[in-house]
Amino acid sequence: MNPPLSIIIPCKNERENILACIDSVATIADEILVIDSGSTDGTQDLVRDRDRCRLIETEWLGYAKTKNWGIPQASHEWVLLLDADERATSALCEEVRQVLRDVADDVDGFWIRRRNHFLGHPIRYCGWQGDKVCRLIRRDRCRYREVAVHEEIDIASDRAGWLKQPLQHFTQNSYDEIIDKTCRYTKLSAQESYERGRRPSRIRMFTAGPIRFLKTYVLKGGILDGIAGLQVCMISAYYAYLKEAQLWALHHAATQPSSTEDSASDSN
Repeated sequence: MNPPLSIIIPCKNERENILACIDSVATIADEILVIDSGSTDGTQDLVRDRDRCRLIETEWLGYAKTKNWGIPQASHEWVLLLDADERATSALCEEVRQVLRDVADDVDGFWIRRRNHFLGHPIRYCGWQGDKVCRLIRRDRCRYREVAVHEEIDIASDRAGWLKQPLQHFTQNSYDEIIDKTCRYTKLSAQESYERGRRPSRIRMFTAGPIRFLKTYVLKGGILDGIAGLQVCMISAYYAYLKEAQLWALHHAATQPSSTEDSASDSN
């Protein structure tokens, strides 16, 4: 007999994604817990109308802290965490059933590989081919490391297993999303570096983008993903540059003069 499984989905304004995410795990979920951080687009109404879905609300605490707040809210020992833009295939759901049926007590979680999509196009290279996430976990043994971005479960390698079937990740659906996410993530990353005392570097600012592009487009095979791959690598290069630029801004950005100062200056 399989142990019961809780699904946790953190979200905010995910009306376009949330039902497809929920439906993808409906066959294996004993409960679906949606953590909403202030949606205003009708996401909450959609969740309330779904069977076995429990909506809980919290202010946004950060990526890791919000998930760590939600994990203890689950009713069952085993938890599968999904982002709203992820989908579990039927093959992955079946594998989850099988591994939970026979799981040993010394296993605290399972890593899952991800297959990423850019504007609907599958990306097989660009450095994304190694993407993995630890998402199937024991509720009382696993938590996320509290970093600003790219959070991951803190789990010892000898207490983690691997699933064979991948998770589908529809990471970016429009350039509006891409630009917003890039600015948000690089700002958080720069803030974390700033708090650690890292200083900006002219050399890093100049070289970060080109180096990232060569690495992802040439060494990681992005050229094989066609025009979609070219865009992914260009965005990745911009991301690398913008992290350095955001760090520089935290150290050196000047305060904008007030209108009074401007008027005084103009009169001289």
